[in-house]
Amino acid sequence: MASTSITETHAAAPLAQAGAAPSEASLRAHEDRLRRRESMLRIAVPAAIVALLLLAWEWTVRANNIPHYILPAPSLIIRTLFDNWASLSSALWFTVKLTLLALAAAIVGGVLLAIAFALFKWVEIGLFPIAVILQVTPIIAIAPLILIYVSSTTAALLLCAWIVAFFPILSNTVIGLKSADSNLRDLFQLYKASPWQTFRYLLAPSALPYFMAGLKIAGGLSLIGAVVAEFTAGTAGKETGLASRILESSFRTEIPMMFAALLLVSLLGIVIFIVFAALSRLVLGHWHESEMRRER
Repeated sequence: MASTSITETHAAAPLAQAGAAPSEASLRAHEDRLRRRESMLRIAVPAAIVALLLLAWEWTVRANNIPHYILPAPSLIIRTLFDNWASLSSALWFTVKLTLLALAAAIVGGVLLAIAFALFKWVEIGLFPIAVILQVTPIIAIAPLILIYVSSTTAALLLCAWIVAFFPILSNTVIGLKSADSNLRDLFQLYKASPWQTFRYLLAPSALPYFMAGLKIAGGLSLIGAVVAEFTAGTAGKETGLASRILESSFRTEIPMMFAALLLVSLLGIVIFIVFAALSRLVLGHWHESEMRRER
């Protein structure tokens, strides 16, 4: 009897496994459908809301016969954008270069200084207050001084944008480096890990989520710093950005042109945020709770 029951159990095991396989496959298919549905909703819902707002804007302008020099319709803004694309595209490229260069400099300077802060206490004590002063001082207040003391206008604009983007990278990275688990620190010391091994395998992974959060903030701030600095500089000519196009349009009362340049600034900021959000998901999505996809 015992041998018969054992034989029946072994014979039933493959059948149970065969019956469980479709259930597991259907569960995965259901999770995939939920992910695709969530991704579609994340795109479709904001797009629908923006489309409704634009239609309401267009209808309001046409129904009330609002002059274009007071409030242009979205259709006129898009037409102006295409008609003046040669001028606006060069200004857009200048703003993109200025923003990315300032952000790159902020990443390099902020990360290196954050590492120095984490490794050497006296460096943090001496330099962190200076970083705070740069952050809390409005850039529009110190931009005229930078433009006076820096001979190159482009370098002055780059410095202004760097000041705005620098602090989020520094602050978030310092917090991340200091947030490593103290027990893991003791474990690394117990196994006599070198400073480089401690930094590579403990401090850097601990700081990475904080750094990515600071990067998303600094990306938008570098664009804001570039635009504000150019507003302050009030430059004109070929090598100028979108802020100069907005200033020129306001002086000439070309309101549709102003809105077209403003649209490009907004789209550039959205693209920067989307790129860094995707980068954060790519880097952290497979191991950190903040970016891991979970079924809701």
